Amino acid sequence: MRVVGEYSFNGGKKTIEKYYPELLLEIRSVIESVDAQACKTKVSREKTMSGKMLFCPKKLNEGFKKRFSGKAWKPVRVECNYPTEYYVGNYTPKPLRKGAFRVMNFVKQKLGVEVQFGKYSFMVYNVAAKMTIFKNLGYIDTGVEIVPVKALAAEMSSGVSYFEQFVWDLENRGISNIDIPVLVLGIDV
Repeated sequence: MRVVGEYSFNGGKKTIEKYYPELLLEIRSVIESVDAQACKTKVSREKTMSGKMLFCPKKLNEGFKKRFSGKAWKPVRVECNYPTEYYVGNYTPKPLRKGAFRVMNFVKQKLGVEVQFGKYSFMVYNVAAKMTIFKNLGYIDTGVEIVPVKALAAEMSSGVSYFEQFVWDLENRGISNIDIPVLVLGIDV
C-alpha cells in the first residue's frame, strides 16, 4: 500500500515532523509493507457488485496490526466506568454493562495511530472525540488517522468512508480548542 494523500488537521503534520519524525517513517514503512492484494478476499453479495472480489477490511486491519506490533507499537485499552449520577426523577436503570472499553489501535511515545476502514462516523469519532479522550487520559498528545482514498473504498463493501469526504468535513467543521494535532493519511494500493 502507499500514502497518496495527506491532510494536516490542527497542525498535525508539522507537529509530527518536529517531535516524531522517526515514528512517521515507521508508519510509512508499515503502510508500504501491507500487501493489499493478499487482502482482496471478500466476494461481494451486494446487488451492485455481486460476485466481485473486494478488499476485506478485517484482513487489511490484521496486516496493519501484525506490522505495527512488529515495530513495538501497542494498543491502549481503557475501561469505561460510566457515570450513573445524572439520571433524573425516579428512573431506575438496568445495571450497566460491565467491561465496556475504548481502544486506541497503536501507541508509541505518545503518538496514537488509528487505522479505519469502516463507516464515516468512526473516522470523525476517532479524530474529534477518541483522540482527545486519549490525550486527556495522558496516553497520546498527537495522532495519525490512516484511511482509504475513494479509489480504494470503491473496491470495498459499500458504506466505507474515504479520505476525500473526511477531509472536506474536517475543513468545514473547523478546529476546536480541544482538538489535538492529527495527520490524516489517505492510502491506496
